[in-house]
Amino acid sequence: MRSAHSSWHARLELGFRAVGSRTVLAHRRHAGPLMVQRPFYPEGGICHVYLLHPPGGVVGGDTLELQLQADAGSHALITTPAATKFYRAGPHPCSVLRQNLQVNDAMLEWLPQETIVFDGARAHSCTRVDLAGTAQFIGWEIFCLGRPVVQERFRVGELHQDFLLYHDGKPLLLDRLRLSGDSPALAARWGLADAQAMGTMLMYPGAGADLAALRVVKAGDARFALTLVGGVLHCRALAAQAEAIRRLFTELWLQLRYSLLGRVALAPRIWAT
Repeated sequence: MRSAHSSWHARLELGFRAVGSRTVLAHRRHAGPLMVQRPFYPEGGICHVYLLHPPGGVVGGDTLELQLQADAGSHALITTPAATKFYRAGPHPCSVLRQNLQVNDAMLEWLPQETIVFDGARAHSCTRVDLAGTAQFIGWEIFCLGRPVVQERFRVGELHQDFLLYHDGKPLLLDRLRLSGDSPALAARWGLADAQAMGTMLMYPGAGADLAALRVVKAGDARFALTLVGGVLHCRALAAQAEAIRRLFTELWLQLRYSLLGRVALAPRIWAT
């Protein structure tokens, strides 16, 4: 067990390559407690991979880094078996999560479960997606501020969150959020309007999506808006709890995947556990 003042510095490298009609995890290297299970193939040649962080949470001073590369012709689906948790930092430095996803003439589905930012956490999260050539991407990021199930709100701390999408080195969408526990944006109608969960979903290329059909998807307790800008389909959502956004994004993914790939979506088995 680590001491109260120690921290994890973990790094994971993943490389996907097409071999015939199947995508294989051709490169895997890790240092520290960030790793993957063996790949799964529930739908033929598409490689499903689950990211694992055995400590179960990120504390002050922890740094987690993921470097992922999908090479030409490959198709990978990445998810997590549970929520990522940023715990209270106290007097310690901020916690950092960096995820760099390089997709070269390939298809990547980035579908992690939500990230929970505990009251008192100081979390810096950045996901950068670099697409090249004919690359395709569907992905989301979902954050929950505090823990609604125990009536905990995010009153102290900070969240820096970036979701960046590039194509051939040019920015398509740069989504940046900076919040602190005393930010007026948490309660203001022009901000989160007291919603504790928020999410962003992106698809590229998104020009073939039927926005009219997507806008009438049953959202339950979530509120959402869809836009198509610069070829990127962009969805933002707010809800009282992250589960509502996850259900909404899953329903959108079920429709979008077919419009983008002509393939019926098959949810990862881990989501049913």
